Parts: sequence; structure tokens; C-alpha cells
Amino acid sequence: MRHLFLICIFILQQFTFNSQIPADYSNLDHWLIAPGQTSTIHAQFISDSSLIDYADVFYVYPTVFLDKKNSDWTISIDDKEQRDRAKNVTKFQASAWSESGRMFVPYYSQAHIRSYTNLEDGGKAALLTAYQDVKKAFQYYLEHYNKGRPIILAGHSQGSTHVMLLLKDFFDEKPLQKQLVCAYLPGFSIMEDEFKTIPLLTISNQTGGFVTWNTFKRRYKTKKYKDWYKGKACINPVTWDKSNFATRKKHRGFLFSNETIYENSFNTHLVDGAIWITTPKVPFRSLSITLKDYHIGDVNLFWKDIQYNAAERVNSFREKGIENAMNK
Repeated sequence: MRHLFLICIFILQQFTFNSQIPADYSNLDHWLIAPGQTSTIHAQFISDSSLIDYADVFYVYPTVFLDKKNSDWTISIDDKEQRDRAKNVTKFQASAWSESGRMFVPYYSQAHIRSYTNLEDGGKAALLTAYQDVKKAFQYYLEHYNKGRPIILAGHSQGSTHVMLLLKDFFDEKPLQKQLVCAYLPGFSIMEDEFKTIPLLTISNQTGGFVTWNTFKRRYKTKKYKDWYKGKACINPVTWDKSNFATRKKHRGFLFSNETIYENSFNTHLVDGAIWITTPKVPFRSLSITLKDYHIGDVNLFWKDIQYNAAERVNSFREKGIENAMNK
């Protein structure tokens, strides 16, 4: 029995050793794009840096913890596989906002993808655990780096979940809303009246609110659509309003996996709570047949549209600030 007891103690010690380390955002290693450092991840995508000294972008990457064989609910902030995946998705997603402000991207103890389909059996707790890291990172950013600068919040999927919670904790009915340029929440299900004072923005240069969309194929009327998106908030990320249709000529550009931007790639339709698009005109477009929807591309499909819109909103925010100062 004593031998068995010692084995159990050893196992527990190993579990403790391998358990998740606490996030410490004074440690630059816990940032994917660290405060005060210029990121080499996005350098190739920046041709106009005029807004970087004016505004900030706080980006939260989507779910990269996808291993079906891993039974854990959350993954450690220092897990190498998570970090590698996060760097790749940040390169292709967060770069859409890289010209619109100084970029901040924290690593966090992310929740497993199964969390969304098992909310009552551990998923909700896992997502809230992940959010505590994101919240801690944002608090650290506010206390040490923001200094009153305008803020863009951006995420995708799980990242948008955490951005939604940041809006509730730090902006809704709070003074910080005055610094909010826009919160971009693609790949997430949210009601239009989710917040008390933060509206869905339906004009391209509006500030102080949020935008959101979810992208499907033409056959969007799936169970996923009905359960998650029907009746929810949604704008058209080509026109940035509630237009039912945008021709491919208005589409600014899809950042493809070969790091090439394809303009005028597809028509965009807005339906009840979702976006559906025609098959994008890109290399290997036949491979899209295997996709059930375009969730994975919610940002990349509209990469150039987002880049242009984010800059438009930051410029609008700055112009309003100048106008208000002149009227005092």
C-alpha cells in the first residue's frame, strides 16, 4: 500500500510540474506581439504607418487548441504547439489591423474547441478560465501602455468571445468607451442589443461600437446557422452596413494562404444573422467544396476590406477629436 501511495504522490507531483503556469504579462515572453516592440510578423503588410503612433490594436487570436486526443479543457500559455499555431493565425488575421495602430497580442491559456459544444460539461468554465488571462493582459496594457490612446479591439471565434467580455468589463457604460474606435467580432454569435451603451455600427466610419459577421457558403441554412446565427447581429463586411448584396467589384481583397491578396474575389450577401458568399476566385478554388462553411476565413476573406475600414474609423475618430477640441 505504501508503494502505491508513493506512486500516486509521484503522479500528482508530475501533474503539478506539467500543469499550466500562471500568466504574467510583465513577462514579455507571455506576449505574442510584445508591448513596445515592433513585430516582424506583420512588417510585410505595412505600407502606411501613419496611424501606428496614434491608436492601439488589441487582438485576441481564435481557437488553436484543436487536438482531439487531448482531454484537457485548457492549454498552458507556454505550450509550443499553441504558440506556433497562434503565430501563424496572427500573421494572417491580425495583420489586417496592423496599419491602424500599435499592435498588442497576448498569449493565453486557451480553451479547447470542444468547449463550445460542451458548455455545461466544462466548456463554459474553460472559456472563462481562458478569459481571465485575456482580461489580465488587457488590464496590464491599460495600466502600462495605453495612456489615453484610441483603441481597436479585434478577434475571431474564441478571440471574439473574449473581446465581447472585455467590452462588458471595461467599456459598456464605462468611461473607456470614449476611447473605443471599434470592436471587430467576426466568427461569433451575438445579439444586436448585447450591450447597454455599445451599439452595432452600421456606417463605415462610425466609432464607439462593434461589428460582427459569420461567413457561409450559399447553402447557409444549416443546423449550425439556425442554432447559432439566425436572428443575431450582422453587418456586410464589404459595405460595412446592412446591405443585402455587394457585388464582387466592391470586394477589396482576400488574403490567401500564398500571402497574395485577391481583389474582386466574390459576391457578398447578407441574410438573417449571417453572410454568404459565392465561391472565391483564388487558386485551388475547387478545394473549397470540402468546407462546410467559411468560418475559418471570416477575417482573411475580407482582409483588405478590414484594413481599409479600420483605417477609415481611426481617421474618423481622430477628426472628431480635433473638431471637439476646436469647439471648446
